[in-house]
Amino acid sequence: MNPIVLSIPIFFTLIGLEVFYDRFYKKGYYRLNDALTNISCGITEQLSGVFGTVLTVALYHYVFTHFRFFTMEQSWYNGLLLFVLIDFFYYWAHRLSHEINLFWAGHVVHHQSEEYNLSVALRQGAFQKFFTMLIYLPMALLGFQTEWFLYLLAYNTLYQFWIHTKAIRSLGWLEYVLNTPSHHRVHHGRDPKYIDKNHAASLIIWDKLFGTFQKEEETPVYGITSPSLSWNPVYLQVKHFGDIWTDFSRVPGWLNKLKVLFYKPGWLPEEMGGYRDPQPVDTSEYQKFDIAVPSWVNVYVLSQYVLVLAFTSLFLFQLPQFSMAEKTGYISLIFVSVVTLGRLLEGKRKAVLHECLRWLLVAVAIWLAHERLTQGLLVIFLLLPVLSVVVLTYYAKKHDTEA
Repeated sequence: MNPIVLSIPIFFTLIGLEVFYDRFYKKGYYRLNDALTNISCGITEQLSGVFGTVLTVALYHYVFTHFRFFTMEQSWYNGLLLFVLIDFFYYWAHRLSHEINLFWAGHVVHHQSEEYNLSVALRQGAFQKFFTMLIYLPMALLGFQTEWFLYLLAYNTLYQFWIHTKAIRSLGWLEYVLNTPSHHRVHHGRDPKYIDKNHAASLIIWDKLFGTFQKEEETPVYGITSPSLSWNPVYLQVKHFGDIWTDFSRVPGWLNKLKVLFYKPGWLPEEMGGYRDPQPVDTSEYQKFDIAVPSWVNVYVLSQYVLVLAFTSLFLFQLPQFSMAEKTGYISLIFVSVVTLGRLLEGKRKAVLHECLRWLLVAVAIWLAHERLTQGLLVIFLLLPVLSVVVLTYYAKKHDTEA
């Protein structure tokens, strides 16, 4: 089992505790639309991994099987060595994800949130694994077994969950060695002095060694220099690819086109203005992306997210028992769900219609899988779409009348 999937209940327990802390002390760490979008992006990343693993893990295993120089035996000291190597290569994978435009397209999703809380840790790019997996291949050549590598890589990722918080200010002398919330807040800042700093996973020593360390000074402004302005997780996963295509199409010459792909984000040839430097943020005028929707929309979307999360978690926990056709169908249904709920949060006029269509798809999926359900559950699940459509239609008409 994937340790990250097994940790899902822990993630949401800690997020719940942080939300309670946020509300009790009125810190303002969380906004519902932002937090749900973070989780949606995490869902799309995990589900894309169901198919992406075939390419990424298979590549590592192929190199290990056919080209390794020797085989590293599983021992505590080799395990420690592997953990340090994973941390080292993660630093470079992460750094290159900021310094190469094409790689940034896979990683930018993680930086889009304008908040900083534990839910941001779940906001991951679905395409990042396809770019960064190449950087880990030296460990396959050194003979670290595939399963061993994957488990320690997962634990390296798990470490990074807790550093996405503003509730912990400083950890004293540990700040000299470990990556901490303070160091990682810098990494998520869009202020020019904070951009492309503190790429470490567990050990901050790599940033200090290779010149990318920046201490937290003034409070960062979180997010990216060109806000994405959407709560649609699928759009957010692909938006930067569209931005790359725009630049790729308009720059002259194939050499410049290649530079658009592999130079830093924001690069343009000198005759087109040159590199677009990140600009300082005027905090007196800066406003976070937000869309006001009726309170019933927030309540409804939150209730649906509980169902989607429960279904997604059960699906991931029981993944091996599903056929490829079932996996494709369930993943498609979950994707449709998070997109439609995101459109509701954006106040799109047709979102109610799309939500009704989504529930129709849910009813069809339940009917196709009815042999696995008890008769009572089948009746309940079939009634849920009907009730949801009635409620949605009523409130949509009420909202239009009030408007």
